[in-house]
Amino acid sequence: MLINSSLISTQISRRTMLGTAVAMAATPALAEVCPIGPAPHEKGPRVWMDLDQVELDAAYDQMAYAPLIGQILKRYATSSNETRAHLGAPKRLAYGPTPVEALDLYPAKKPNAPIFVFIHGGAWLRGEAKDYGFSAELFVNAGVNYIALDFIAVGAANGDIGVMAEQVRRGIAWAYKNAASFGGDASQFYIGGHSSGGHLCGIALVTDWQKDFGLPAEMVKGGLCMSGMYDMKPARLSKRSSYVKFTDEMEQAMSSQRQIDKLRAPIIVTYGTNETPEFQRQNRDFAAAVKAAGKPVELIEAPNFNHFEMCESLGNPYGPNGRAALKLMKLS
Repeated sequence: MLINSSLISTQISRRTMLGTAVAMAATPALAEVCPIGPAPHEKGPRVWMDLDQVELDAAYDQMAYAPLIGQILKRYATSSNETRAHLGAPKRLAYGPTPVEALDLYPAKKPNAPIFVFIHGGAWLRGEAKDYGFSAELFVNAGVNYIALDFIAVGAANGDIGVMAEQVRRGIAWAYKNAASFGGDASQFYIGGHSSGGHLCGIALVTDWQKDFGLPAEMVKGGLCMSGMYDMKPARLSKRSSYVKFTDEMEQAMSSQRQIDKLRAPIIVTYGTNETPEFQRQNRDFAAAVKAAGKPVELIEAPNFNHFEMCESLGNPYGPNGRAALKLMKLS
């Protein structure tokens, strides 16, 4: 019988990955270890904290820690289609001059309802609002207007995540200014984001809305930062720098953890214990820094959730992010 060596290699790799996932689930404080990477005696030069380049690159690549990513992302899309079958198609509204500067609005069933603006993830590379409609039912059933933003991808932005952040800010500002036009109550205005969207949410939360947009300084009443990144130094040192054209200025401006003095809203920070060690650390450290600054923050650790399951849980009133969103809006 002929043996396909590439098939054997693939099977071994899959077994190794699955074995790693099991070990991760049983290991507390995952930021202190990195199950993916070379054996200790083969470890290369440290690049960030105790991580060598292989470990750091894996720690900023969710696919290394979530082998079923493809299935989960497909479920985002099919669940979003199911949600639209129940709620109807969202209103598609433009907030800027280019085609991508638009949003999906799933309106509440009552007037003067709170507003929740969601910023999707995708490693800054990908993602569309239509695939994040699955959370809308939770919000609409709770009497909240749910908005999913679309915005430029980093490739189209020539590697500048600052361009992405500026579009997200404009989308948020548009939703606030136009709240009355879709039955929203601007005095109950909340934002949230997951993964690279959690990063962009953090940047929005430290925006000077009064100076930059002529809006009330405290217009955002609460933020839900889900599995995000808040200090760009380790991301810059990782393989993400192959498509994000980091500069010293970008690293500083796009690091919300370095601008906590500008944070005006109470926040909830969440992450799952099956996420990469760096994503876990980033969220713990950000929450700790906000707390040390004397500002209101709650940190939620979700046992046995990977990165993509955490996002999915926003649509579940009994999931870690669904519960957190309702609590943030004082609806739980």
